Amino acid sequence: MSSRFDQSEIHTTLRESVRTWAHQNLEPGASMRDETEFFDVSLFRRLTTELGITGSTLPESLGGAGLDEAAPVILIETLAEVDPAFSMSYLAQELLFTHQLWRTWELSGQKMPASHDEVLRSHPIAGMGMTEPDAGTDVLGMKTTAERQDDGTFIINGTKQWITNAPVGDAFLVYARTGEGRRDISLFLIKSTDSGFMRGTPEKKMGMRSSPTGSLTFTQCRVPADRLVGNLHEGLRPMLRNLAIERLGLAAESCGLAKTCLDIMIAYMRERHAFGKPISDFGQIQRIVSECYAKYRASRCFLYETLEDLIDGKPRASIDADAVKLCCSEMGEFVSRSAIQVLGANGYSRAYPVERLHRDAVLLSIGGGTNEALQKNLSRLI
Repeated sequence: MSSRFDQSEIHTTLRESVRTWAHQNLEPGASMRDETEFFDVSLFRRLTTELGITGSTLPESLGGAGLDEAAPVILIETLAEVDPAFSMSYLAQELLFTHQLWRTWELSGQKMPASHDEVLRSHPIAGMGMTEPDAGTDVLGMKTTAERQDDGTFIINGTKQWITNAPVGDAFLVYARTGEGRRDISLFLIKSTDSGFMRGTPEKKMGMRSSPTGSLTFTQCRVPADRLVGNLHEGLRPMLRNLAIERLGLAAESCGLAKTCLDIMIAYMRERHAFGKPISDFGQIQRIVSECYAKYRASRCFLYETLEDLIDGKPRASIDADAVKLCCSEMGEFVSRSAIQVLGANGYSRAYPVERLHRDAVLLSIGGGTNEALQKNLSRLI
């Protein structure tokens, strides 16, 4: 049965099948992968072989499922209920690479080159390079350059940092400056085998530890002319369009991990006894849990309302995507921290997953545009 969160039977079936798969395959090793900072490549590739959920928004002619943009958001939320780090790597591949590559060509009005079609059909582990050591949220401050040569090829120089899937990726979409103008930015398809391109080692992080993050370095990296994605100097338009769906994906991660934290604290308060009665009888616990429930429900409704507006092309959807990401990421941190408090020492220990989920939640107020930057955007645009 469909619901306000699943607008079709396909969405409902998709959510249920992924939730079952995640509990059977992701949940047993989630803590181990976090502790050892291990990205399980074979498990990640099973998303394609067993679930077929890579390329969910691609048309069937490109080997995709032909679903709307609600599908990857539903998938990201559902995976994050069990393992937000795994979900983050999926988000980077599905929204920041696969969907972005296809969508950029669609917006450009040009036909996608056969070489790009081939990459999409291979379902690579992939990511997107936008952030740099000195340019994060300020994307127009990027310094990576791509200079066009007489033979049409491009020479790329520069460094991208904090890139999800960088240490393990097969392919990346990378933004680079291609002209003198501040907005002269273009998008390129990069393969891990390209000469002059190097993937960095995994960063040591507080959370999302089994989702590898690293740098991408370009030193006289030569790429053929057909690796330009879309039109020259016109990378900003698809970038800004994709930032909206990325932020909804990050908000969905917050909702997914918050649901698990809420489920755990509700069960715990009913089972745990103190002073001869369940702790659910104490007003302090009732306040914490009820506030978490209300914030979670309100945030999730906001997420799916905005997602529907984005799909329908409503003009305020991109503004609300900023607000949703701000709202949901703060909610995720609040709910996960509250779960630790309700569980006490058990929450602070690794006996329950809430401490891992809280560490994962912190990134969601930083990645995809910091909450402070979103506040600045919203105060200007609302």
